[in-house]
Amino acid sequence: MFQMIDRSAMRVRRTQAERREDSERGLVRAAISVTAEHGVSAATFEAIGQRGGYSRSLVTRRFGSKQGLIDAVISYLHDRRTVLAAELGIDQMPGLDALLADTDLYLRSLSEKGELKAYFMLLSAAVADASSLRTAFAASHEQVRTRLRGYVQKGQAEGCIRSDLDADAAALMVGSLQLGLSMQLLVDPTMNLDPIRKTTLATLRLSFEARR
Repeated sequence: MFQMIDRSAMRVRRTQAERREDSERGLVRAAISVTAEHGVSAATFEAIGQRGGYSRSLVTRRFGSKQGLIDAVISYLHDRRTVLAAELGIDQMPGLDALLADTDLYLRSLSEKGELKAYFMLLSAAVADASSLRTAFAASHEQVRTRLRGYVQKGQAEGCIRSDLDADAAALMVGSLQLGLSMQLLVDPTMNLDPIRKTTLATLRLSFEARR
């Protein structure tokens, strides 16, 4: 009897956790959508709630502050990237191929989704206001640099990436290239990223590949 009660309680708790996760994901998507379409100043808790079909009070409870919202957006985007990379098997590729595939995934996502647009709009606002929110973006970029550096070091150990490259500097350079293209796309939304993506991949391969 007690065992049955425990199992029932576990099912209820699991369902509540799932509902909370679904609502948080929906609110983050709503925040991204409002920001990408109307700008950072339009992404009020009330507007986010309306877009997601939730109350303003729920947005406040879930995020608490603008810092909480930005943390949630950053976490959501990193999780999305992790899922997509896993589907493509990027982390199982040789180092150079992984670096190129990661960059290709990023640039395709940049051209196809409003998610990264919203991220960089939020980043731009935080930098322009000299806001303490910049620290969240700095931590996010450090996470990217660590991943890219790992690909370079893996490729060097395998002999497919030049051993004379500074792995950390190379990672920062690739990350900065991604950042620059992201900001340029905000300035000029009509920019055609496809030829830039192809040129970027060809240039990185030419610059990084070890000569055999």
